[in-house]
Amino acid sequence: MSKKENRLPRWYFGGLASAGAACCTHPLDLIKVHLQTQQGGKASIIQLTKDIVKKQGVLALYTGLSASLCRQLTYSTTRFGMYEVAKQNMNSDSFYSKVAIAGIAGAAGGFVGTPADMVNVRMQNDIKLPKEKRRNYKHAIDGLVRVYREEGLRRLFSGASTASSRAILMTIGQLSFYDQIKIMLIRSGLFNDNLTAHFLSSLSAGAIATSLTQPLDVLKTRSMNAKPGEFKNLGAIIVYTAKLGPLGFFKGYIPAFIRLAPQTILTFVFLEQLRLNFGYFPPQVQLN
Repeated sequence: MSKKENRLPRWYFGGLASAGAACCTHPLDLIKVHLQTQQGGKASIIQLTKDIVKKQGVLALYTGLSASLCRQLTYSTTRFGMYEVAKQNMNSDSFYSKVAIAGIAGAAGGFVGTPADMVNVRMQNDIKLPKEKRRNYKHAIDGLVRVYREEGLRRLFSGASTASSRAILMTIGQLSFYDQIKIMLIRSGLFNDNLTAHFLSSLSAGAIATSLTQPLDVLKTRSMNAKPGEFKNLGAIIVYTAKLGPLGFFKGYIPAFIRLAPQTILTFVFLEQLRLNFGYFPPQVQLN
């Protein structure tokens, strides 16, 4: 292993890497939200994309980008930061320890990122509503301020329990499985700590994370996009979604995977490049 590969990532690299990935995958995230919020609709990914571009223009695919970046800089910075700091300070290399750390980090990140996530969902869903029903947030900060003023502080954290639960599974699926798969690939002797190993590890982690989180992602999206008083509690949202049948909980699965796979791959590729080029050497390496 080269000296460069001994570098460790700084705690904020995960947030920067996730924000960079979000810039690339935002249109797919927008299509996913549209699929999840339609009730009984059968529009395909291609049809939805065509309708949006035809009615609103190509730039409409980037509606809510500021909220998406705000979410990544809160949600992902928190979960990656906690995970990296805890992992680097633990004595064990146990996979189960990493799963536990990822779960705790994901819960914290999910809660912190809920307000920006809500505004993100609303801004993305806005373009398919009639003009008189649109919320018309100018950007993420405007959305956060307006929700606070018009609906109260508690509304900003509506869906926090679902978002945190999803974030626990997402962080376990992405971070702990990515680490474990990368270690297995490198220890096999067939791969080095390079782009190929990073790509294969992140692709696998993306598939695992999508399968773990999709039902909660659907419930979270419906909760955040709901009007005040539309649903009494999480149980009401579950019943509402269940009326579509079992597959209702996996609505938007294909675009979710199509979005999450590139999102996960790009996040870890960016993260690893930040680590290799701007990371720091641990004390024992500096002394050698």
